[in-house]
This record gives sequence, structure tokens and C-alpha cells, in this order.
Amino acid sequence: MIGDGATEERLDRAFAALADPIRRAIIARLSRGPATVNELAEPFRISLQAVSKHIQVLEHADLVTRSRDAQRRPVHLNPGRLEALTAWIDRYRLVHEQRFRTLDALLADNPDTSTPSTTGTTTEEKS
Repeated sequence: MIGDGATEERLDRAFAALADPIRRAIIARLSRGPATVNELAEPFRISLQAVSKHIQVLEHADLVTRSRDAQRRPVHLNPGRLEALTAWIDRYRLVHEQRFRTLDALLADNPDTSTPSTTGTTTEEKS
């Protein structure tokens, strides 16, 4: 399934952003609640500037947002965007699930030819 150009570009940005383990860790941390850049940087041995760049990539991918709270600028997870990514993946997962169900039904209709033996050959191969 191919979407329109804007949808494809958003998917590309989101999946590219999630390809980095630090960004995935930031997303995991934000799933527990909003956090500042300093709080997000604590578990990593990288500079605050590097963490800020990762957050910018996540913002550009629309996976996180920032708000202003006096001097603080907490980063928030955008769960709607993650749900959209999950929905995209689920479409393909459901297609494969249907194929496996069809294969299971075919194998159930022909149990003599579908059961592999313990030696790695099927009943059909033995005869």
C-alpha cells in the first residue's frame, strides 16, 4: 500500500528518526511522562547539544512536541503519531496473518502431506 507523497514523507521521517537507539530510548523515557532535555540526557554519555539534536529530529518527525512552562521546555511524546505508525505496520501484519490462516486451513485439509517427520522429510517425501 502506497500512500500519498506527504504521508510517505512523514513515514520516512518517523522511521528514520526511530532507527537511532538513542532516539528510541528518548521515546521510551517520554512514554512515562514529559521531561526536560537535562532529564532526557541523564542516562547517556553524550552532550546536551547532542541530545537536543536528537530531540529536534524527533520533533521534525512529529514524534515529540515541546511546550513552555516558565523557564522549562518539557518534551512530550506524541502518541497519536506512534499510533499512526503502528496502524501502518498493522495493515501488513494483518495481510500476513490472513495468509498464515489460509495456509493453516490448507494444511488441515491435507494432513497426510503436511506433517513433517522427525527426520525432516514429509510423509509425501517418504513414499
